[in-house]
Amino acid sequence: MPVLGGIADDFTGATDLATNLVARGLRTVVTLGVPSGEDLPADVDAVVIAVKTRTAEVTEAVTTARAALRALRELGCERIYDKYCSTFDSTPQGNIGPVVDALLADLDAPGTVIVPAFPDTERTVYQGRLFVGSELLDDSSMRHHPLTPMTESRVRLLLEPQTRHAVGEVFHQVVRRGPAALRAALDAEFAAGRPLVVVDAIDDDDLRTIAEATRDLPLITGGSGLALGLAQADRAGEPARQAALIPVVDGHRAVLAGSASAATRAQVAHARDRLPWWKLNLSALRADLDAEVAAVVEWARARWAEDALRPVLVYAVDSLADVEPPPSDGGEPASVLVERALGRCATLFAEHGMGRLVVAGGETSGTVLTALEVTRLRLGAPLSPGVSWAAGTTRAGAVVNLALKSGNFGDEDIFTSSWERLA
Repeated sequence: MPVLGGIADDFTGATDLATNLVARGLRTVVTLGVPSGEDLPADVDAVVIAVKTRTAEVTEAVTTARAALRALRELGCERIYDKYCSTFDSTPQGNIGPVVDALLADLDAPGTVIVPAFPDTERTVYQGRLFVGSELLDDSSMRHHPLTPMTESRVRLLLEPQTRHAVGEVFHQVVRRGPAALRAALDAEFAAGRPLVVVDAIDDDDLRTIAEATRDLPLITGGSGLALGLAQADRAGEPARQAALIPVVDGHRAVLAGSASAATRAQVAHARDRLPWWKLNLSALRADLDAEVAAVVEWARARWAEDALRPVLVYAVDSLADVEPPPSDGGEPASVLVERALGRCATLFAEHGMGRLVVAGGETSGTVLTALEVTRLRLGAPLSPGVSWAAGTTRAGAVVNLALKSGNFGDEDIFTSSWERLA
């Protein structure tokens, strides 16, 4: 029976969290949408439900998160982990604050922590301010994100417009004094009517302190980094065995990149020099999406005929100049067109023998997994912090190997080097 239940606000976030739980020795399953008990192995320690709520309408996001919470409690989960992006991707309306408010109320919890830090990916919080590497969040490339532009770095100021609760802060000098000092500070914040508390973390030792100080709280929230602070399960070698035992599927290889993030753009630039590539044409998609997708598929089949194991790259964005503003006439935004096209490409690629797929972007990953009708993921070999290979099981029982990459994550060569990590 699982003891920990995760709710992740997009599909790459779910695999990101699961990767870190596996690293702590927890046997972890990711489900796409709300599961039932018969969907799960009997010996699972943690269940992560992937929901597509990061940029959903607020009411929809809250309803979906509450349904996931009910399912996790019915499965027997004793603690809940609300996972959002380590760059706190949200708007003044939500969805981080409204979802945390709803989960806190449903669990009747006294309060919780807000911990977006993931030091292994250079996301840290110091004096309440979120850094991306050496830059404050609002000085980083996230300031220009097309869906959730981040123009403030102080997490409290990002969260306050989204929540009905007062927001507290505990700074690094308290965290460094250890779990008891941190817990005393948290209890003081809760007692003062500030049930949401932003906590500094600049390295994994801080994450371990936070995890120890909050081990009896029914709800914790943060990026996936906080999972690395959880106590190691008493199961020596289990993560390596779990990674080694995922099914490996033969077949053609592809990369589908819908993200416009700086990291993904650099990865695309690196791969363009090494892989056959196709850049989606937005004008062609608007004119006839099916025809453009058919052209992509025929191109990919021709490349695979030349070399069956060479990956093909299909992507949407080279630079921010490719990111179109929302249309004024009410037509479909470019991001929606790209997702639809990549989802369709994934389906048709699979029909033509694709067995291994790297996907870049949280929204894109959700669309692709939905198109492929994948219902469950089993995590395998890690590629970089927060990114792993997985075996995805479809509704029909077929298996496909997937690496789902948040737009901001991954090494520059991930599109070209990841294949050798899947034996």
